[in-house]
Amino acid sequence: MSLNDTPRSGRLHIALFGRRNAGKSSIINAITKQDIAVVSPVKGTTTDPVYKAMELLPLGPVVFIDTAGLDDEGELGELRKKKTLEVLTHTDIALIVVDADCGAGALERQLAADIRSKGITVIGILNKCDLVAGLSGTGPEAVAAEVRRMEEELGLTVMPVSARERYGFKELKKALANAIPDEEDKFRIVGDIIASGDLVVLVTPIDKAAPKGRLILPQQQTIRDILESDAIAVVTKEHELRETLNSLGRKPRLVITDSQVFLKAAADTPKDVALTSFSILFARNKGDLEELVRGARAIGRLQSGDKVLVAEACTHHQQPDDIGRVKLPRWIRQACGKELQFDHANGMSFPENITEYALIVHCGGCMLNRRQMLWRIEQARAAGVPIVNYGVAIAYVQGILERAVAPFPLARLAWEEAGEQPQLH
Repeated sequence: MSLNDTPRSGRLHIALFGRRNAGKSSIINAITKQDIAVVSPVKGTTTDPVYKAMELLPLGPVVFIDTAGLDDEGELGELRKKKTLEVLTHTDIALIVVDADCGAGALERQLAADIRSKGITVIGILNKCDLVAGLSGTGPEAVAAEVRRMEEELGLTVMPVSARERYGFKELKKALANAIPDEEDKFRIVGDIIASGDLVVLVTPIDKAAPKGRLILPQQQTIRDILESDAIAVVTKEHELRETLNSLGRKPRLVITDSQVFLKAAADTPKDVALTSFSILFARNKGDLEELVRGARAIGRLQSGDKVLVAEACTHHQQPDDIGRVKLPRWIRQACGKELQFDHANGMSFPENITEYALIVHCGGCMLNRRQMLWRIEQARAAGVPIVNYGVAIAYVQGILERAVAPFPLARLAWEEAGEQPQLH
């Protein structure tokens, strides 16, 4: 997979915030050296968040997010501001853009404080510095003084640039590169629990929902991570798993299965071989596996009449045996023996009012970045609603969750500390 083929969920998300006409769109064009964003002297040209994925050296695959001005007015302006602030749920690095001709004010100070409170790396940009230098006649000294003032007001590093004159962007790119957290090993999919030369078997059913001519995204990303770890990936379908294992000549380090065939994979995989699922791997890679394991306990506590939210980040075409709308609701009803109401949410939006639900069952999140998935888990935690993901839920109702999380000590500990599993029907 080339950098240009990297999915949006695997890219660094860099979002620009500020007032209307501060120059956010112009800055994106200047950084990328492309006319990506529409630029106009008319305030409010950008009305909704605009996403542009690209390769940007030395950062690699990134996605820039251009947002509407936070000083927008009126009822429609309030809706635009709400959409802009929602971008923070999946922002890795935030850039606060200030027009040098206007300076920073209360809006920027509050914005900087709000972004920092969310643990997001934030950098200030003083745009249109050519105006400061030109009006004062003192050139660099005036710009430096304005930068110091802005840094004191906002409490963050400020980079002076001019989108019109195209200067300051080499230094801005360096600042962005230095702001990237060094967490590559921490958030590997599987590479941190396997070693060079290990055999890893992947069980990948080919059903009606599988894309023609290619594997689904989690399977592709997992294979890539295995190969980058200098391990050996062996791919098979569920009906050939037993024969595949018998033909290897040595035991694999790990078997990874699609959640929908978890039970068959567990039956065909020897007990002394570690077993987990793609969905559980992505629950750990993208979110908080321990919290999702705790959330599985809520399945056994569901009561008749309870509402369950099934949340999917993508909007794929639904099949007659769709996992989110058909299989999971049926399995959960069978597991707890209760009459339940299932609601469904699809796409990048997440319901605001989730307190009415007794449980949230979330997809693997392959279309979300880590920050966005963690934000959703935190929303559930704050509302006091247990949350579990597809793979964890399926392993639970099929009675094999303890085995499925065995490769992950913290998740296993969370499972043990949660107490005895409630009796399923």
